[in-house]
Amino acid sequence: MNITTAWPPLWLSPDTMGWVLPSSAEVSLAQILWVVAMGLVIGSFVNVLIHRLPIMILRADESDSDGFNLLTPRSHCPHCLQTLRWYELIPVVSYCLSFGRCKHCNQTISSRYPLVEIITAALFCMSLLKFGFGYSAMLGAFFCAALLALAWIDAETFLLPDLLTQALLWVGLIGSAISLTPTLLVHSVAGAVLGYGLLWLVSWGFERIAGKEGMGQGDLKLLAALGAWVGVWSLLPLLLLASVSGLIFGVIQKIRGQLGHNGHFAFGPFLAFSGFACFFLGISMGA
Repeated sequence: MNITTAWPPLWLSPDTMGWVLPSSAEVSLAQILWVVAMGLVIGSFVNVLIHRLPIMILRADESDSDGFNLLTPRSHCPHCLQTLRWYELIPVVSYCLSFGRCKHCNQTISSRYPLVEIITAALFCMSLLKFGFGYSAMLGAFFCAALLALAWIDAETFLLPDLLTQALLWVGLIGSAISLTPTLLVHSVAGAVLGYGLLWLVSWGFERIAGKEGMGQGDLKLLAALGAWVGVWSLLPLLLLASVSGLIFGVIQKIRGQLGHNGHFAFGPFLAFSGFACFFLGISMGA
């Protein structure tokens, strides 16, 4: 047997890639309810990532970080620091029952917490409908949770933690290698390499022309990770969609006088939005 035939050539015609708008998988109501429940629970953990990872990064050089990590200290009110009991941590339900306020100090609780939980549950359902109930849907759920956390962290802090971008990259490559994602391994690897390379060239060119950094390393790593999931044929549409949506946002913010520090704004959320679009809708250069 010729070994080379076991590996599909990289430069296949886009029409042969197989990335087309998928039909919904057949799922039961029980499966949907189970996935929604899991999405709400994982969404609660996504909130932990959004809140704690930036603090951990900023405290990384401090000799004494007071044991602050993803597990300790226990969940508490950000205002009065009162440790929360288990029934105060039920996703969405606890927030609604307390009318969005801490029962200990009566301070307002950010609406981000139930919103992230609801969005995560909705994305998990989309993964279930795309792949059906199984390992592929679980992998898709990981993609959704990690990407949502990255987008939110970047929007709030201009940080894209390596812990999440690297996990997203490697899980995407491994999932492709064991055929749990729709992307062939050769397309996944090429997407990761090209994803990093494209933004590196853009960043390098901007820096040479403008004399200042236009894009952080985190954006490069995020596009590489997205390339591992959606493949090389979806990479250019993803980048185009992110660039156009980011440009529109930047112009609107400029007109409103609300553009960020030094005229910069977080590009990660637009990469994430485009990544979701390509992943769920099958947007690519193919048919």
